[in-house]
Amino acid sequence: MSPITETKPKSKDLTELAINTIRFLAVDAVEKSKSGHPGMPMGMAAAAYVLWTQFLRHNPKNPQWANRDRFVLSAGHGSMLLYALLHLTGYDLPLEQLKNFRQWGSHTAGHPEYGEAPGIETTTGPLGQGFATAVGMAIAQKYLNSLFPSPDKPLLDYRIYGICSDGDLMEGVASEAASLAGHLGLSSLVFLYDDNQISLDGKTSLSFSEDVPARFRAYNWNVLVVRDGNNTAEVSQALKAAQGESNRPTLIATKTHIGYGSPNKADTSEAHGSPLGEEETKLTKENLGWPLTPTFYIPEEALAHFRESIPRGQKLENDWKGRFDKWAASQPEAAKLWKRLEDGRLPDGWQKHIPDLSTEEKMATRQASGKVINALAPVLPELVGGAADLATSNNTAIKGAPPFSKTVPGRNLYFGVREHGMGAALNGMSLSNMLIPYGGTFLIFSDYMKGSIRIAALMKKRVVYVFTHDSIGLGEDGPTHQPIEQLAQLRATPNVTVIRPADAIETAAAWQYAIEHQTGPIALALSRQNLPVLKKSKYPLAGSVDKGAYVLSEAKSGKPRLILIATGSEVSLALAAQEKLVAEGQEVRVVSMPSWQIFEAQEASYKEFVLPKSITARLAIEALSVFGWERYVGLEGDIIGMTTFGASAPGPVVMEKFGFTVENVLKRAKALLNR
Repeated sequence: MSPITETKPKSKDLTELAINTIRFLAVDAVEKSKSGHPGMPMGMAAAAYVLWTQFLRHNPKNPQWANRDRFVLSAGHGSMLLYALLHLTGYDLPLEQLKNFRQWGSHTAGHPEYGEAPGIETTTGPLGQGFATAVGMAIAQKYLNSLFPSPDKPLLDYRIYGICSDGDLMEGVASEAASLAGHLGLSSLVFLYDDNQISLDGKTSLSFSEDVPARFRAYNWNVLVVRDGNNTAEVSQALKAAQGESNRPTLIATKTHIGYGSPNKADTSEAHGSPLGEEETKLTKENLGWPLTPTFYIPEEALAHFRESIPRGQKLENDWKGRFDKWAASQPEAAKLWKRLEDGRLPDGWQKHIPDLSTEEKMATRQASGKVINALAPVLPELVGGAADLATSNNTAIKGAPPFSKTVPGRNLYFGVREHGMGAALNGMSLSNMLIPYGGTFLIFSDYMKGSIRIAALMKKRVVYVFTHDSIGLGEDGPTHQPIEQLAQLRATPNVTVIRPADAIETAAAWQYAIEHQTGPIALALSRQNLPVLKKSKYPLAGSVDKGAYVLSEAKSGKPRLILIATGSEVSLALAAQEKLVAEGQEVRVVSMPSWQIFEAQEASYKEFVLPKSITARLAIEALSVFGWERYVGLEGDIIGMTTFGASAPGPVVMEKFGFTVENVLKRAKALLNR
């Protein structure tokens, strides 16, 4: 893809005027809010100007154009750089929003938030996240082009451009993602590295002395160096060279001056995370020949120059639409698939392909999950994913499908031992709004993914996490691998739906829910060990995951004195205990509660039906942290769970030693009944 062709060369004066317009919109917004990061926008304004006016292919009047270039501000603390560019180039982000930077209800948050303003491609701010998310965007593009082959040139030939900082590249998630991107040869990925050598605490030399270009060359990146980030010709030359790279992602190390133009704060950490202050703002404007008043000043000629992006973008989109229409006419079946994915629809009757696992006697829920994935793969080409070097254990591989590689964009993604990078890449894939990405690892290692899971939750994007080895029942690997607090953490995260199925039937139902759910990530907690399959002939409601919790086995009279509530592998334990209690004449209800979040979304009348307030004798059973179960057992109930870490021994032994036995359930249940 070639750079955008200018109709005529722009004068140096107009270029400087446009660049300084970006700088002082950022300075004024931060100064007005008395909060923010002015230094990065001031230092990167020139490079960003070149990218947005000469190279970035986008249509401000249609921010969702499928073949637009993506821009990811990984250095999200410099958000005013992005807000200024969006306003100036004609996106629906009025100047009033810039004046309300970081204020309640504004669309210009302290860090870019997906969905808050058009043109924000992803939520960024936690350093490294945007960089790694962009890698997922490039993976998605490559995979989508395999679904929609075009003989002449890729149907989706956009690029993913970004700006990253020293801080981004210090974060481990960026290293994980950069290594993966180089290995996969994601040549559509181009990052400008803001190499200003300043962080919040001072010079980066306090903690950071590595040779970044050498590191990225070792990752198999194309590395270019711009020695003066204010030299627009040098920046333009580097971006043009990046566009010519077809085998590797590109990092453009750009030497800049944080707080450029500020007489006293340029090249210091004072410009990083605080307003310049009234006096320094005045001196900076005088230094760069900018009027002191009015604030938020936008010269007419600069605005007209930036707004050339509108007709140019409309033409770019129209030209692509013409190409798309020709492609669609030649490949009608592929065009139908495109339309379905674009509309976010699932194919008619797809649920019929969910396998019937009720004939099984025993099966680990991780194994059941793998069967569902493989059954759905032929009818849901948008379902794509893999694992962090655990595909054989997580059962995430699609049989017969090739691995995703530099040359073959297959459906099986091998993320390597890079859990956090995997999580962020899944976010980038989900932002295509056409794919359903999933990623697998052990539940314990969701710890390594917490940052990226939180970003998915903030954006309310559909990502499916296949977390196996879900309790102390995994056994011999011991407490380092036995999850305790992880499910509580996930349940505490807004917009994350946690499902811990009791058996193969609930697992299939959990996958159905995950495929249909479009407003946040789903975390499936799956067992390593085999679990009894709950036969519908005995338990007619088995598999009612869509309710979150349900009466799996009712008291004989229909009027229970005690409710046993369990999830996952402990549901069969609760049922075994119920049989013993019933034999002794007790009226006991067993509630399977695979998902707190889904249950909480039900109507109050249904929740009262499942857990009547009048029944205070309640016992929750879960081989994980007891934290949070108080809301369901109340002050008069009890919990059999974990308050310590686990231990290394065979799974059944570990479960017995920590009290997950019929005998212990009976003991605790009777204590409740005899109060």
